[in-house]
Amino acid sequence: MLPQSPAPSESPARRRNFVAAARLFLCTGCAAVGTVGWSLCEPALAFDLFGLLGSDKPPPISATALSYRLKIEARTADGKKDSDAEQALRDASATYHLRQEPPQDSEGLVRRLQADINPLLDALWGLGRYNAEIDVTVDGLPVTLDETDLAAAVRRAESFRNREIIPVKIVARLGPVFKLRTVNVDYPREMAPQRLPRRAFPLKPGDPAISADLRAAQLKLIDWFRSNGHPLAKVADVKATVDHAATAMDFRLRIEAGPKAGIGHVAISGSGDIDPRVVATHVHLREGEPYSPERLALMKTSIARIPAIGGIRIREGDELDANGNVPIFIDVTERPKHAAGLSARYSTIDGPGVSAYYEHRNLFGNAERLRLDASASLLRRLDGSSSLNFGDIRASDFGGRFTATFLKPGLYGTPNDLLVEATAFRERVGNNDLGGYTNDAVRGTVGVIHRFSEMAWVQAGLQIERSQSQDVLGRVDATLIGVATSGRYDTTDNLLDPTRGVRLTATMNAYSKLMGSTIDLYEARIAGSTYYALDEDADYVLAGRLAAGSLGGAPLARIPDAHRFFSGGGGSVRGFIFNTISPMMFGKIIGGRSLVEGSAEMRVKVTPTIGVVPFVDFGTASSSSLPNFDDYVGYGAGIGLRYLTPVGPIRLDVATPLNPRPGDSRWAVYVSIGQAF
Repeated sequence: MLPQSPAPSESPARRRNFVAAARLFLCTGCAAVGTVGWSLCEPALAFDLFGLLGSDKPPPISATALSYRLKIEARTADGKKDSDAEQALRDASATYHLRQEPPQDSEGLVRRLQADINPLLDALWGLGRYNAEIDVTVDGLPVTLDETDLAAAVRRAESFRNREIIPVKIVARLGPVFKLRTVNVDYPREMAPQRLPRRAFPLKPGDPAISADLRAAQLKLIDWFRSNGHPLAKVADVKATVDHAATAMDFRLRIEAGPKAGIGHVAISGSGDIDPRVVATHVHLREGEPYSPERLALMKTSIARIPAIGGIRIREGDELDANGNVPIFIDVTERPKHAAGLSARYSTIDGPGVSAYYEHRNLFGNAERLRLDASASLLRRLDGSSSLNFGDIRASDFGGRFTATFLKPGLYGTPNDLLVEATAFRERVGNNDLGGYTNDAVRGTVGVIHRFSEMAWVQAGLQIERSQSQDVLGRVDATLIGVATSGRYDTTDNLLDPTRGVRLTATMNAYSKLMGSTIDLYEARIAGSTYYALDEDADYVLAGRLAAGSLGGAPLARIPDAHRFFSGGGGSVRGFIFNTISPMMFGKIIGGRSLVEGSAEMRVKVTPTIGVVPFVDFGTASSSSLPNFDDYVGYGAGIGLRYLTPVGPIRLDVATPLNPRPGDSRWAVYVSIGQAF
């Protein structure tokens, strides 16, 4: 039986607010007596994050203001404190948020408390506690909505002026959490109820009637209809009936799905100095194709790859066009044209280094990007002596890389981009125990990138390289001229922190004496990674990676070290020194003609901002063109910490070799932005 009026035993505050308290909660899902509708809305008050927005210490006693000390308590029927309810009360209380701004007179304080009563009840209703009662007092005297005894509370507050801090209390008697008794969804006529999967609407009888869960269920249901081609789907009506005697709620939801629709005309605006036709080349939607929010999200990702584009906003039309399609509006904003940066680093293994870059993101008005990158570092000596002794630094101890890259997107209004890149670098890899190599090279590439879709692209072009490398096999001077190709397929949901999807990359380069190379060399490499979320919120994600490569053509001793296969380091087998897993000769690494490596991770989100990642890696390079695992296979394992930011996770990994060789480090630490793969 539904009560038609508050029971006589109810407090005056609750009597007056029995219906009024529905105000906030109606935005999230409930009515008091009878049935009412609700609409989606946002809470009006922001919460006090970690208590950092104000001190709990009251302002000093003053003759011109009435400082108060506010105590908030929420207790269950058995007398236990409920910290979640207390935090909800703090979030909803203006008296709490304004505690560092004391009123000038006692009536102002009492009115401030009186105005809190409705929002406080609203907050508790939002937690499913519809029988909750609130007591507000000033030094023990009640403050109510019906003006009863307000004058006494005003006088009591005034008596503290310039003498003491006023004690103010808000005490909530919570009552039980109500449960959903019945849950019904009224579907469109043309849709049979059995077609709706449980994941689209997870609410069921017996669940707590918590407003956030009810609101989330609405949004999830609308998302399901939209993902099934109904862009105009909306919640037409929600009716929620609370039975206070039974501590239960009856919940009914009515959906207007609207017609199925296709993608309509795509309009682009706000591109500033960038030709909108360049943006259009990154839009792979076809007018009339089935509407899909996932396709719109992929389109946004595609446009975001234009370096000159900063903000991207995608809007859908409120009505369908004459063809039954929904118009799409893309609003973009241009990033600053110029950017520059400088950074420094230090590694216990690799020593100090500095990096700098400059970037022009719209060189000629069509989103052309020119980027210059430079880095310099002290290299490890392979004879075991230290290059960090500043009295003994040699010119050969310095290494680095300089790269100039020019990218012209959307060639002639097509989904093709022109890439021109020139690189010069000097590197030295290894240590005294394992040996290593030194490599000096200059390389130039001219190629065209063709985008098949938001998820797939290929690149092909001409590459020229001149290099000189030195290792235990001797010195190799080489000129390589040939065709370089690569491709990528990516269905992941996030560049730096993927939780679902796959990534595949492949490169195939062919250098021939017929084109002017000093050797014939054919190299291929393929890598793939996959990500599987074990739960809907992606708090638990399994991630795996495999990579393989092979070389053909010239003998190993004539191939530059930079083109041989090595494993080890932060991007392959963590715990090992970079590029030191390799076939060996005379006890020193020489590189291989093939490669296999892999990784497995379990990414666990402990809190919204903290994650832990146990991982294991393996890798081997073989002397033959096909991997045979006859050479050393390195295994590494460790654990990582992730600090999750809006930009991406900050990664801290600690790893150790599981089967170390003489000369291997006992452990290694890696810090970067983004997941390991």
